[in-house]
Amino acid sequence: MSVPFAVQTHSRQVCSLYKRALRNLEAWYDRKNIYRYRAVLMRQRFEKNRCVSDMAEASRLLAAGEQELFETKHFQPKYPANSVGGCAFEREVIPPDWVIDYWHPLEKAQYPEYFAKREQRKKEFVVWWEKQYGKPDPKDLGHH
Repeated sequence: MSVPFAVQTHSRQVCSLYKRALRNLEAWYDRKNIYRYRAVLMRQRFEKNRCVSDMAEASRLLAAGEQELFETKHFQPKYPANSVGGCAFEREVIPPDWVIDYWHPLEKAQYPEYFAKREQRKKEFVVWWEKQYGKPDPKDLGHH
């Protein structure tokens, strides 16, 4: 379990436990009708303890629920595709800006306004860089 960044209320912790329990059920039961039946039973268990007003008892129930979820956790849980741990997480690679500099001239000719403005902005950036940090030393311009 990770260290929380902020204090969560008891009701927020219960909601989080409920959601994680449902996700765990989703991992265990691939048939929708069986999953829905188990989800209704899970909701019934949560509703049964909804009106507990003693915070010590409520905290004990929450800890017991967390322990039960830990013990029944699926060995290979399902994650949404684009979330951390999902099969498509960080699959879309966004190319860096300098890749456009290596386009063929015929490709650049299709977007003349864009590349004219791009060249102007690159020159403005070089002027800003030299003003901010000074001109580079000629001996440092080579690779070796």
